[in-house]
Amino acid sequence: MFGIDEFTAIINPPDACILAVGGIKETPVIKNGQIVPSHIMKVTLSCDHRVVDGATGAKFLQTLKGFLENPVVLLGQASI
Repeated sequence: MFGIDEFTAIINPPDACILAVGGIKETPVIKNGQIVPSHIMKVTLSCDHRVVDGATGAKFLQTLKGFLENPVVLLGQASI
């Protein structure tokens, strides 16, 4: 949005984390030895380390990445 690819958000008390989501940009990537167009979106997570451990924040970002890359997985979670 507004041509912003990525940014770092500032945490406002009493929040513990804030997720910054950049715009989606078509970018060439290498898959199976071939250059193919792909859509890339950069996200950053700012954490107050007094509340949230950095490893926990990284795990959250890995989980978010998995859901964004394969949203069908969310449908299987609905029955739990």
